[in-house]
Amino acid sequence: MSTLYLVATPIGNLEDITLRALRVLREVSLIAAEDTRTTRKLLSHYEIKARLTSYHEHNKAIKIPHILKALREADVALVSESGMPAVSDPGYDLVAAAAEAGVPVVPVPGPSAVVAALAVSGLPTRQFTYVGFLPRRRGERHRLLSALVAQPQTIVAFESPHRLQAALSDLLAVLGDRRIAVCRELTKLHEEVFRGRISEAIAHFPEPRGEFTLVVAGAPQPAEATEAAAPTEDVLAELRQLREQGVAPRQAVTQVAQRLGLPRRQVYRLWLQL
Repeated sequence: MSTLYLVATPIGNLEDITLRALRVLREVSLIAAEDTRTTRKLLSHYEIKARLTSYHEHNKAIKIPHILKALREADVALVSESGMPAVSDPGYDLVAAAAEAGVPVVPVPGPSAVVAALAVSGLPTRQFTYVGFLPRRRGERHRLLSALVAQPQTIVAFESPHRLQAALSDLLAVLGDRRIAVCRELTKLHEEVFRGRISEAIAHFPEPRGEFTLVVAGAPQPAEATEAAAPTEDVLAELRQLREQGVAPRQAVTQVAQRLGLPRRQVYRLWLQL
């Protein structure tokens, strides 16, 4: 029986592709591509001649039956615009349909913005939660982030440049001023990795450009909270700085309490001392 190959493609640098991926792309009879223009550039770079068909969010309902029909005759490769197909990607529906039809589905792993950002972030990598693109609407973003506020795992998310400032502001408001790595244009010419606090990231990207992957520290745990039980003078210094920045009392107290793993009531008493 023919096979559906899920072939990971570069997330920027065309050299980031495996030998196996190149072999599979040369051998299959059809390549289903989310963006045929991007895929043609890749194929042209490696002098691969292959038959392409478009497969994306807006035509998947029509294309799935045709691709399944092609799979009855020969192998097919599925490629995303970049990275691994079927992860935050319309390829999921084709994989589900192929599996239900009894078609073997074989991954050909490779580049991943999620893993690359996590590895370079400098934040804990043992466990993480990937949430894909953050919701477009502020209320939905707040609900998602509120569900993650007590979670100890590192959080990984994608964001577009025109929503980055709003997303960072919501991260700050809901999660507090946690450590963050903002990875921009990974593997591309203007690659940048910013590491710092969320408030610092807001100031660092006043006019965001490019594609962004956000890696955010999880909630402080009891052991970390004991370690982070900073001297009273340090807590007061942070509160004083937030007050000078015009941050509202409730928000300032919440940010410092969450970041240092301290009881909110304790931080509020120190705020009153100011």
